Amino acid sequence: MELLKQRILQEGKVLDGNILKVDSFINHQIDPVLANEIGREFFIRFKDLHIDKILTIETSGIAFALFTAYHFNVPLLFAKKQAGKNMSPDVYNSLVYSYTKETEYNISVSRQYLSSGERILLIDDFLANGQAILGLLDIANQAGASVMGAGIVIEKGFQPGSKILRNQGIRLESLVVIESFNDKKIIFGEDEK
Repeated sequence: MELLKQRILQEGKVLDGNILKVDSFINHQIDPVLANEIGREFFIRFKDLHIDKILTIETSGIAFALFTAYHFNVPLLFAKKQAGKNMSPDVYNSLVYSYTKETEYNISVSRQYLSSGERILLIDDFLANGQAILGLLDIANQAGASVMGAGIVIEKGFQPGSKILRNQGIRLESLVVIESFNDKKIIFGEDEK
């Protein structure tokens, strides 16, 4: 997705630890025009599938999942990292390790909103080691829902996440694939998967 590549080149910064800082338009401050285009692109890439619901993890994936849900005209459901007092205790849970935060956390989805037989599309902002998507896949499996695919805004192709997910048979569509960070320079993959 050329528009996304250009924003990454203009505003992205490579930090130590293979971290790409794109918080000016992706995961702190969000550009709604770009987010809408990302949602539209996911719709184009997955429109051949019948999708009942979009599923993501709070917080950074919500904006892109919402615009994707808008284009599919289906509900967005997000896994919570901390259940509030207003959340039912009847939930599906999965343990997820965060690459950027270097911590493990429990994600929860109310059983009321995820049902057996639903066809789910997973959306997330980054793919590094695949743990967030695997956690969402675990929750969908607990519910008896079918994961039809996963849409990723930015994939770090040099980390194992995409291989792990594809080896599990997940249809993966990444809008931008970064093959390496060479001396703090962003090197994109030849073809986005």
